[in-house]
Amino acid sequence: MEVKHDSVLMKEVLEALNVQPGDTVVDATLGGAGHFTKLCSLLGEGGVIVGIDADLAAVERGREAYASDRRPERPVAHLVNDNFRNLARVLERLGIGQVDKILFDLGWSGYQIAAPRGFSFQNDEPLLMTYGEGGETVADIVNSASEEELADIIFTYGEERFARKIAHAIITARSKERILTTGALVATIQAGTPKWYQQGKTHPATKTFQALRIAVNDELGGLRTLIPALRRVVKPGGKVAVISFHSVEDRVVKEKFRALAKEGAAVVLTKHVVKPTRAEILQNPRSRSAKLRVIQIT
Repeated sequence: MEVKHDSVLMKEVLEALNVQPGDTVVDATLGGAGHFTKLCSLLGEGGVIVGIDADLAAVERGREAYASDRRPERPVAHLVNDNFRNLARVLERLGIGQVDKILFDLGWSGYQIAAPRGFSFQNDEPLLMTYGEGGETVADIVNSASEEELADIIFTYGEERFARKIAHAIITARSKERILTTGALVATIQAGTPKWYQQGKTHPATKTFQALRIAVNDELGGLRTLIPALRRVVKPGGKVAVISFHSVEDRVVKEKFRALAKEGAAVVLTKHVVKPTRAEILQNPRSRSAKLRVIQIT
């Protein structure tokens, strides 16, 4: 089956960033490389684009997209396999000072969903949920964290009402056999939730999977560290756009943007969060939870 990925809020992102041909632009989360491809097409000779992703396959997609741009006036491109939290270090390594525009798309691409890394519970896969290779996996967390730690992760990052019951079910299940696949984790979550909850529109494992993915990749930690530092890597007048996909992430982005604005370091350009149009949601149902916020560094 062909893997498909549609980049969300494309029109809104491009309007907000207003990329000029000579800009230095960062796509800090390459993913399916859809945004990267479009941003690159808006840049010309004298422009620079930096694409970053912790997933090496996403970096390769960025390289392929750049190679397909045959324009003689295409910008200089740097494709880097790293985590967006290391943005300042990446730019320093590349010899790039402050940049004009940055995009962070915090969602995961259709390619990552299709990869057998445990991001989706639709198939029985190894319980990894990591973007890069090596390091701690969700299986490590599920099989080693205490019941209290698991409940805190599931409630804090997933806003799951049955967090404590699910954590208890995990402890019970792993006492008999290690939980190493998505299928085993789904069955455990179902054992810890009531029948009526399992019959709702949202799959009962959705929030727990979200929480564990955030925890194992320390996604919120990266955001909390990076956003206050944006003033050092973005030129005055430069813009930063962030697309998030669930309330926990969006809340962090909103709070950190407001803090920068209160300090006089930025102006919030999106007074109200920008969401996909009904037409986009019909065309790409995965976009329905996307939220866009934009600031301009002063």
